[in-house]
Amino acid sequence: MGSIHGEKLRFCIDRGGTFTDVYAEIPGQSEGRVMKLLSVDPSNYDDAPIEGIRRILEEFTGERIPRNSKIPTDKIEWIRMGTTVATNALLERKGERIALCVTRGFRDLLQIGNQARPNIFDLTVSKPSNLYEEVIELDERVELVMENEDENLDSSASVVKGVSGELVRIVKPLNEEAVKPLLTGLLEKGISCLAVVLMHSYTYPQHEISLEKLAVSLGFRHVSLSSALTPMVRAVPRGLTASVDAYLTPVIKEYLSGFISKFDQEIGKVNVLFMQSDGGLAPESRFSGHKAVLSGPAGGVVGYSQTLFGLETEKPLIGFDMGGTSTDVSRYAGSYEQVLETQISGAIIQAPQLDINTVAAGGGSKLKFQFGAFRVGPESVGAHPGPVCYRKGGELAVTDANLILGYIISDYFPSIFGPKEDQPLDIQATRKEFEKLARYINAYRKSQDQSAKDMMVEEIAQGFVNVANETMCRPIRQLTEMKGHETKNHALACFGGAGPQHACAIARSLGMKEVLIHRFCGILSAYGMGLADVIEEAQEPYSAVYNIDSLREASRRETHLSKQVEQKLKEQGFKEQKIITETFLNLRYEGTDTAIMVKKPVNEDGSAGDYAAEFVKLFQQEYGFKLQNRNILICDVRVRGTGVTSILMPRALGPASGTPKVEGHYKVYFENGWHDTPLLKLEYLGYGHIIPGPAIIMNGNSTVIVEPNCKAMITKYGNIKIEIDSISSLGKVSEKVADVVQLSIFNHRFMGIAEQMGRTLQRTSISTNIKERLDFSCALFSPDGGLVANAPHVPVHLGAMSSTVRWQLKYWGNNLHEGDVLITNHPCAGGSHLPDITVITPVFDNGILVFFVASRGHHAEIGGITPGSMPPFSKSIWEEGAAIKAFKLVEKGIFQEEGIIKLLKFPSSDISTHSIPGTRRIQDNLSDLRAQVAANQRGISLIKELIEQYGLDTVQSYMTYVQVNAEGAVREMLKSVAARVSSEPAKCLEGDSLVIEEEDYMDDGSVIHLKLSIDPKSGEAVFDFSGTSPEVYGNWNAPEAVTAAAVIYCLRSLVNVDIPLNQGCLAPVKIHIPVGSFLSPSDKAAVVGGNVLTSQRITDVVLTAFQACACSQGCMNNLTFGDDTFGYYETIGGGSGAGPTWDGTSGVQCHMTNTRMTDPEIFEQRYPVILHTFGLRENSGGAGLHRGGDGLIREIEFRRPVVVSILSERRVHAPRGLKGGKNGARGINYLITKDKRRVYLGGKNTIEMQAGDILQILTPGGGGYGVL
Repeated sequence: MGSIHGEKLRFCIDRGGTFTDVYAEIPGQSEGRVMKLLSVDPSNYDDAPIEGIRRILEEFTGERIPRNSKIPTDKIEWIRMGTTVATNALLERKGERIALCVTRGFRDLLQIGNQARPNIFDLTVSKPSNLYEEVIELDERVELVMENEDENLDSSASVVKGVSGELVRIVKPLNEEAVKPLLTGLLEKGISCLAVVLMHSYTYPQHEISLEKLAVSLGFRHVSLSSALTPMVRAVPRGLTASVDAYLTPVIKEYLSGFISKFDQEIGKVNVLFMQSDGGLAPESRFSGHKAVLSGPAGGVVGYSQTLFGLETEKPLIGFDMGGTSTDVSRYAGSYEQVLETQISGAIIQAPQLDINTVAAGGGSKLKFQFGAFRVGPESVGAHPGPVCYRKGGELAVTDANLILGYIISDYFPSIFGPKEDQPLDIQATRKEFEKLARYINAYRKSQDQSAKDMMVEEIAQGFVNVANETMCRPIRQLTEMKGHETKNHALACFGGAGPQHACAIARSLGMKEVLIHRFCGILSAYGMGLADVIEEAQEPYSAVYNIDSLREASRRETHLSKQVEQKLKEQGFKEQKIITETFLNLRYEGTDTAIMVKKPVNEDGSAGDYAAEFVKLFQQEYGFKLQNRNILICDVRVRGTGVTSILMPRALGPASGTPKVEGHYKVYFENGWHDTPLLKLEYLGYGHIIPGPAIIMNGNSTVIVEPNCKAMITKYGNIKIEIDSISSLGKVSEKVADVVQLSIFNHRFMGIAEQMGRTLQRTSISTNIKERLDFSCALFSPDGGLVANAPHVPVHLGAMSSTVRWQLKYWGNNLHEGDVLITNHPCAGGSHLPDITVITPVFDNGILVFFVASRGHHAEIGGITPGSMPPFSKSIWEEGAAIKAFKLVEKGIFQEEGIIKLLKFPSSDISTHSIPGTRRIQDNLSDLRAQVAANQRGISLIKELIEQYGLDTVQSYMTYVQVNAEGAVREMLKSVAARVSSEPAKCLEGDSLVIEEEDYMDDGSVIHLKLSIDPKSGEAVFDFSGTSPEVYGNWNAPEAVTAAAVIYCLRSLVNVDIPLNQGCLAPVKIHIPVGSFLSPSDKAAVVGGNVLTSQRITDVVLTAFQACACSQGCMNNLTFGDDTFGYYETIGGGSGAGPTWDGTSGVQCHMTNTRMTDPEIFEQRYPVILHTFGLRENSGGAGLHRGGDGLIREIEFRRPVVVSILSERRVHAPRGLKGGKNGARGINYLITKDKRRVYLGGKNTIEMQAGDILQILTPGGGGYGVL
């Protein structure tokens, strides 16, 4: 491997979705040959990579190679290729027909996934389709043996030691004879590929292995075993990975065998390797579907990391690969950053892969002017018809804006457009479309401000480019900040077709001082193939507490796995000295789900370091703290073997002589107008040349824009380094009326700040609820307490914090000072329920209050009559825990630890005879409160950066403008709703207003009544809840903030445009709630269920009033169980309601929650339970023209005595259908005792379960829509 054959060619190829890039090293030539071909061009050739090889071989040998003849291989040393065949098949759902084999009771497991819906404001709850056509449930079951379990529990079942070291009881062996007819039936249907995921097969794979042997013997072409592909605990990601592999591998194998067949018989002597998602190469025989989906982007990461880091800069790099429809963002700081799990097109893939984040913004992103603001994407114009300038009748896109500005030079762009594919880009058509848009934008601006000057086409195009840049900056900030790195300390490594046009602007916006553009930036993914090594991985689960004994066993497993990978690499021709192995242990703290893959540390003297110390260091770096006195657990042992190839090496250039040659001058538009800009070609530039901006450097097909006040230089290796001028203010903006471009940019910036506060909170918190279930929200407020931006985390928090901030502002008055941080959780002070603690920080500038930041997080323990602070039978708020109306958590910079401990541990009651239990986990509370203070501090520093850039007056002006913008969007939506409903026969008018009345019932008979009045002229609405029942003697009273959150959620969902979530959404709305009703209870009322149950009913009532969709399950199905040693809490999904054009979705979290479900294997591994069934409750969705989604069935057996509480609704009143659609099925909760008695539990109950008792929960279905 790696030897140089003087007369042989080397090919690096990236077969992308639109173009195929080829880089070939040719003997005797110092420069490689670069070629770009259309990936699909059936009228000219069958396969682009083969065509590229054929053309270059013809050039090199001077001999013609007919297209229908085999490619001779005697002049080829090696071929390395990345391909999007797998990715495209997954995105377009054009993979192999497959069936899924699962353990009985789990047929719907992969469809349900983690229950969360992809977009919380999408009422259609659209989820990607399943990859499998058929499901076979197998009568087999293994269980994990619990510690201290009575061995006589089931003496008939055999107990064996699993691969992970856990004891496994084989309750029901696989019956192969019973499976045979099921498999034969699949073959008869034409399905010959299987994905297999059986419960606990990560540690006991024997049943999967037996099934594979049987299937292959019956004639199945391909079987993907979850235990072989990714032997890690978690059935859902393991099963999805097996599905992806079964779906894609046959497609890949077919493509690869077709590719190989195009060569002569000597192809076996040529080293042909394919790029995997982890940045390593694999031979054809080992290249499979689940490792192929990031094949192309991985080549780019290898390309920039191996040629720029250490050679051109010592700074860590942000990879920025901008293409036509999307942009890939990655990071490199000396080693590849990998993740073990990623989601692509709805499919979770669990396998080592490079951490590449894809943003839906590229050259083809659509440009729109909506609700007074510029919007870019996420929709794309696609390759066909493409942008307007492609001459195919397309729509305006980022590419069109770049063309108008002169960032794309038509003279240097291929003339491949028009009916005969021989015309250049059509700048006249693009300008005409922009002029049409300019008339509309200028008319809108005049309507807002008569003195507003008309915007020129160039200014509009520049505005859209600025907004596109900000769209791409947001994920870059997240990628770096969430891992604890400062974005500005990086250099931007820019490649891809469109990236170099935007590089200077993006780097400046991110505060970076350096941009690096590789000389092969247009084909860097292909070039990267030649820089990659061959990778082999082996991994197995190992479940143990980290100590001397377990470390010894891990070392034994490491040796065994190392031998496996070394053998595989030797079989591929690698000598021992070219093989490097690295060992990893997957470690986590006991009681958390956050595992870190820790590479074996090596001390300075070469001896083995301490994994635990390295884990603690990495955990603290990523999350900002360490957990004291907590066991560290081993989850997996992994070995990565590298066969070092060292094939393509960067070539240094000699110093340049003379001045850079200018090819011509072109007009290019920058922020301050048109510039006469020199154009230079990179091929004529040499090491040491310096090009001051503005300038255009043509690098093959890529256009590099060097902005004014920036400076480009050619490096020793022929790459372009651009020094960025310091961040300058983009100027003061008119305070009288919002600038339509800046409005979009500030929307992004404000929302980005709230999101980054959330990342900080997630990183630095300690509790499962915040860190893993993501039960928190962060927000930014104007000085009057109006919501400016709320990151969309948990719907029930939306908009609710504004009343909290305003209550504190009124309470403290002038007694707020620099360095104060406030804490509150009381419902009468704008809270939701007591576990949700809000931390608020007022921010001052020269002694003047200028804004607030706040974070709200669900604390798992806050005191009260039951552990977990979610008592099902509380009747007064004091029974639910510590209630804080107002307290300074930090006063003038000093953390008031003693005071907050007293409030949390010794809460007071109005009834002196009652002693209220305080929090049972004060250290966790303090840690999470510090994390909330840190999240607020992060928000403050980001806003101060914004103020530094734009000035305080401008930032505060835009805090108001973004609210006005959202208000306009909601007004337009209310007008359109009024127009639609007014045209229906059953309309009711009071004066000019349209009036709709709607009501629904809680299961105890209490009513929620809504009178909705909409003024169709002004777009205003009144939500009047008069007629709602009084406060209830139970805990489903809902504070007013919950109703406000439900209303703002419904309005945002109905607008159906990505407007920012802020106070403006409620500006055209008045909400009247009668004081003393159970939607505005007294400050003594119990409220813990209002947040999780009543919020869902309010949402159903509001959406039904708008005739938007039928009722969803209307419940969160809150389940808690535990004893003195542990506690567990989950919410269970159900059916969503159908709408005018869509069926409801089955088995999802609906409306006001979106928390995740614990994986079945983790559930059984960590708690004394057996999950018998978790699937869809068939036909529970209401019938109609569009069916409601089905609810879920969850059947849990308890293995030892525990106390179980269920807090649920829709057990009496069914989720209603709409427009003649039928109701969804009501939910049911059963206790099935060990002696087989079935007992109905009602909606709310607490039960002392015995070992062997079963809890069966059937969640409600969604209502149907329309008459069949």
